[in-house]
Amino acid sequence: MTAAVAVLMASVATFTACDKDDDKKDETEKKDAIPKGYVDLGLESGTLWKDQNESGQDFYTYEEAVAQFRDKLPTYDQMLELKNSCQWEWTGSGHKVTGPNGKSITLPAAGYRNCDGNTYFVGSDGDYWSSTPDNSDDAWSLYFDSNGVYMYTYGWCYGQSVRLVYHE
Repeated sequence: MTAAVAVLMASVATFTACDKDDDKKDETEKKDAIPKGYVDLGLESGTLWKDQNESGQDFYTYEEAVAQFRDKLPTYDQMLELKNSCQWEWTGSGHKVTGPNGKSITLPAAGYRNCDGNTYFVGSDGDYWSSTPDNSDDAWSLYFDSNGVYMYTYGWCYGQSVRLVYHE
């Protein structure tokens, strides 16, 4: 009887070790599935956010952003989820945005370019385009300053920052 118990215990230990190895493999595959430069904040939608703003130019009009980045530009709903599901901490020059899983991205307060071509509020405001138009002249944006985070509509002629997303 003792030998049977020993064999049973060894079998359980082997299965448990295999399960742990499978868990490590699943976690590695999950990390490998995240495209380089994107961060999984643990959002319910599964949306991944890029870890930095798009460069090439400081600001994009709405039409430029949609034409250049298409479905990589976040929707209104993805921005609203980021706004409502994450912790926002003002850093003095932007916000550290921490997701439900504890991982974070930083959104700089890069200001914006008005339709007149002048740049305003660099270091104090952040304005980021979504892909979602409100009408034929305005589109939804994520706006923040040291006092909070908001969703607003702005004219398509405004120049704003762009932060891309990835979603399968």
